[in-house]
Amino acid sequence: MADEYEIDLDDLQRRMDGAMGSLKVEFASLRTGRASASMLEPVMVEAYGQRTPINQVGTVNVPEPRMVTINVWDKSMVGAVEKAIRNSGLGINPQLNGTIIMLPIPELNEERRRDLTKVAAQYAESARVSIRNVRRDGMDQLKKLKNDGMSEDDHRVWTDEVQELTDAAIAGIDKALEGKQEEIMQV
Repeated sequence: MADEYEIDLDDLQRRMDGAMGSLKVEFASLRTGRASASMLEPVMVEAYGQRTPINQVGTVNVPEPRMVTINVWDKSMVGAVEKAIRNSGLGINPQLNGTIIMLPIPELNEERRRDLTKVAAQYAESARVSIRNVRRDGMDQLKKLKNDGMSEDDHRVWTDEVQELTDAAIAGIDKALEGKQEEIMQV
C-alpha cells in the first residue's frame, strides 16, 4: 500500500474506545440493587457557590453490599449533600449520622429491573450510533482518498480494516450490554 494513501486507524480506534468508555460510565451509574460508589458520580452538590461532584465534598465508601456512606468533610455541607441526593432521582433515602450520610440501597422490584434493562439498551444503542459515526468518518476519508487517486485494491483493504474495527467495537458493546442486563436482572 502506498503511504500517501492511508487513513489514521489509530484515531478511529481511539474514538471508538472513547464511545465504549462513555458507555461504561453510563452503565456504572445504573443502580443494580448493589451498592457502588460510582452510582453517585452524576450527583452534583451546590457547594461554595458552584456545582461540585459529591466525591469532592466528602469520602464515599461502600462498607456493605447494600450500603454507601459519605463522610462529609465540612459539617455545613451535610444538608446540601443530603438535598442533592434526594433530588438526584436515584430513589435512595439518605440517613444522617452526624457528618456521615448513609445510603441504604433498597432491593429492586421486577418492574424496575426491566425498566433499567431498557435504559441500558438505550445507552448501548447510542454508543453503537457513535461507533457508526466514526466508521462513516473513516469511510468518507477513504472516499476522498479514492477520488485523489487511491487504487481499488488499497481502497478495499482500508475499507475492510475500518469495518473490522467497527465490528469489534459493536461486539464489545453488545457483550457489555449483555453483562449489564444480566447484572440488573440478578436477584
